[in-house]
Amino acid sequence: MSEVRRCICPGSYDPMTLGHLDIVERATRLYDEVVVGVLYNPAKADSGMFGIDERVRLVEESVAHLRGVSVGAYADGLLVDLCTRLGIGAVVKGLRSGTDFAYELPMALMNKHLTGIETVFLPGNPAFEHVSSSLVKEVWRLGGYGLDLVPEPVAQALRARGA
Repeated sequence: MSEVRRCICPGSYDPMTLGHLDIVERATRLYDEVVVGVLYNPAKADSGMFGIDERVRLVEESVAHLRGVSVGAYADGLLVDLCTRLGIGAVVKGLRSGTDFAYELPMALMNKHLTGIETVFLPGNPAFEHVSSSLVKEVWRLGGYGLDLVPEPVAQALRARGA
């Protein structure tokens, strides 16, 4: 029997975007199990648009149609330590641009240095190249419309908050 291939898609997911969802969906075709790791800093818990419990719920609802995906909230510590604890062999990250690569590469190399864990970079869907959680939050807070850039559960949560 072959070993189960597990990966983690880490992020703050505040909020999850269609770009995030695209990467998670594609990771399910490469790995048997995908953990969506909602990472947060308890010291900054009040600074996000959504609290950690709500983020986890929204991500769970957004990935409910996918097999082999679990969602968990994780605070503090090194990502590689979390991966070791959960038996995860790879980190999957989406890249929108060369700027993302320049930011992510040093972390991937450090993770490899520390524990040997591999990072797999997936090029983002060009349709979502301009989409980030930060921009979605900013547009929404300033009264703009960006609900077509987030999964339906997130759009519903934003609608419930009003602009």
